[in-house]
Amino acid sequence: MPFTQLEIYMKNKVQILVLVMIAVALSSCYNYQSLLLLQDKKSLPTYEKTEYTNYRIRVNDEIIYRLVTADDKTISKLVSSSSSNSASGQNQISYRVYTDGTIDLPFISRIPVVGLTINEATKVIENRFKELIPDAIIKLSLANKTFTVFGDVGSGIFPIYKEKMTIFQALALTGDFNEASDRKHIRIIRETDKGTAIMEFDIRPKSIIDSKYYYVYPNDIIYIQREFSSFYKVNSYNSLLGIVSYSLSLFFSVLNYTK
Repeated sequence: MPFTQLEIYMKNKVQILVLVMIAVALSSCYNYQSLLLLQDKKSLPTYEKTEYTNYRIRVNDEIIYRLVTADDKTISKLVSSSSSNSASGQNQISYRVYTDGTIDLPFISRIPVVGLTINEATKVIENRFKELIPDAIIKLSLANKTFTVFGDVGSGIFPIYKEKMTIFQALALTGDFNEASDRKHIRIIRETDKGTAIMEFDIRPKSIIDSKYYYVYPNDIIYIQREFSSFYKVNSYNSLLGIVSYSLSLFFSVLNYTK
């Protein structure tokens, strides 16, 4: 093959190589569609709206109660008589729910609470206390009102500081997504009456609001994996240009050396 034809052949090969490298490099950049939240794009999943349901007490939950009555001596006596299954906090005592679904409180034992909401359990316990103290008022709350996050974000155990905490408020406590975080496959591990459920969803569509994935419940575990393709992606076009320039420079150096 004549030398001029060889040069033309190599020039065509170089042009094809450059185009391929640019195409691959452009596909290796993060774009706003893969990172942006609350999108309305039709290509994203659409989630149905569901009514919020209150958390129901489960076995091994820790319950904190406060008794309000005009008789201060009665309060002191009841609080000082903590049962053997309680765990002391700084100024509070929590009581664990037994495997049979009941809870023991001072002077009142075997109160069934599993499957009840906090408000429902409050009424049940308050009615039992009223048998001893007619003006008794009970304030009830969960001691283990937390959720867990791990994966490609700031991992940790965080408090549920408000009722109806959303997935966005929960993840905000961890800091923020990394660019390599997989927003398309968020997973929540949740204990249900039917066992452990793993719910997977895409957090980017706007329809996530008020869906079954929108609210975080006590004891939820949120897992955010790293994108499988993130190892070859770059954070900015400046990095992209640097990679392309270096690759082309290396290629031409090798080409000149072979000539």
